[in-house]
Amino acid sequence: MKNPFIRAGVMGLGAIALSQIASAQQPESGADLVTVYEYLHAHPELSLQEANSSAYLASEIEALGFTVTTGLGDDWVREKALREQGVVRENVGGYGVVAILENGPGPTLLIRADMDGLPVPEQTGFPFASEQTSTSWTGVEGPVMHACGHDVHMTSWLGTARNLVERRDEWSGTLIMILQPAEEIGLGALAMLEDGLFDDYPQPDYNLALHVNSSMPSGTLGYVGGYSMANVDSVDIIVHGVGGHGAYPHTTVDPIVVAAHIITSVQTLVSRNVNPQDAAVVTVGSIVAGHKHNIIPDEAHLQLTVRSFSDEVRALLMDGIVRIANGQAEAFGAPPPDITSDPDYTPSNYNDPDLSERMGRVFRDVLGDESVSIMSPVMGGEDFSRYGRTGERIPGMLFWIGAVSEERYMEAQNGGLPLPSLHSGFFAPDYEATIETGVTAMTAAALDLLQPEE
Repeated sequence: MKNPFIRAGVMGLGAIALSQIASAQQPESGADLVTVYEYLHAHPELSLQEANSSAYLASEIEALGFTVTTGLGDDWVREKALREQGVVRENVGGYGVVAILENGPGPTLLIRADMDGLPVPEQTGFPFASEQTSTSWTGVEGPVMHACGHDVHMTSWLGTARNLVERRDEWSGTLIMILQPAEEIGLGALAMLEDGLFDDYPQPDYNLALHVNSSMPSGTLGYVGGYSMANVDSVDIIVHGVGGHGAYPHTTVDPIVVAAHIITSVQTLVSRNVNPQDAAVVTVGSIVAGHKHNIIPDEAHLQLTVRSFSDEVRALLMDGIVRIANGQAEAFGAPPPDITSDPDYTPSNYNDPDLSERMGRVFRDVLGDESVSIMSPVMGGEDFSRYGRTGERIPGMLFWIGAVSEERYMEAQNGGLPLPSLHSGFFAPDYEATIETGVTAMTAAALDLLQPEE
């Protein structure tokens, strides 16, 4: 099976020695969740580099009585090679963590949190704002921030584990708490699954995860039954031509003109090929061609992001892009373009409708009807979806928790400054209330699901 870590610029980035981890700055074991959050927020790590977060939280949850397996970063490649030779080892995809607590007969529940930060300079004004810098998997050095709320996710994950240990007389079954690396680049879930997550550890009956929402007030929760997040495909098209002098275009085959027609034509896939009842997006996010006013280049490079929900619409879009690119090139007498897409695309997230309805009732019981809403699907992506696509589909659900203070939310609703989105350097969650909601909701969900069959 393909190794998702072997890509240009990736090898070597995960090799952060444990001696380099600032353990002296870590909170004492069992610290309150606000302290844990502030520490994690101040020490973000990029995808494939989550050594500190992984080690710190693994230690915390092991102290609660969980059986814990931690990943080994770059050694994942070596360990996987040993696995293929039949050598038994312990590792779970880069810096992934698997923590298991068996508590009698009953269902098996997996709860996931993601760990990685983003290459974003922090502008929140928090006294514990990140000052970290690092080199991304693409080789770019710069500041790092938890701009997507993964620090809230990790803290809520730990708080849920603490609650369920304290209340273990209220549930029965097997609890699997996992920390996933590399969600932001869509590799972490795949890495953990390829490294035997559901082979070496119990396969769950249910999967759960939460995610902060930057446009909902703290204390609230939202969910979607069915498709909630999209398939995410990245497509590269290199259009070939015959370059020459810009004053003599008749002696050339202009790849920029071909590219322009491809850009226009691929939009008809959404407007004329996809059923209007189905969601689809084809965005050309980059076009690179030429270097000078009066020179027609030999090629043009297009980069596309393609979004869909169903596998059928995804196939229609991907096949259509190939058909249109080849057709436009032929129409202009250009050579066939080179068209590539990432086979490790992020699949759409499908919240099991029955599980979602059941969890919705639980959330309303603990948070109140006024604090829980049914939301619309979004075209963003989340590789949590992969855990439900292994073998027979495992019922799963990812829900949203509001992360904006009520005051700030009302300001924006009444014409004030717009709310910063996720991935913004200004995203500053109302973290105490948000974490409280996350822990409350996830604990209640687990207690409901982890009951022996009657």
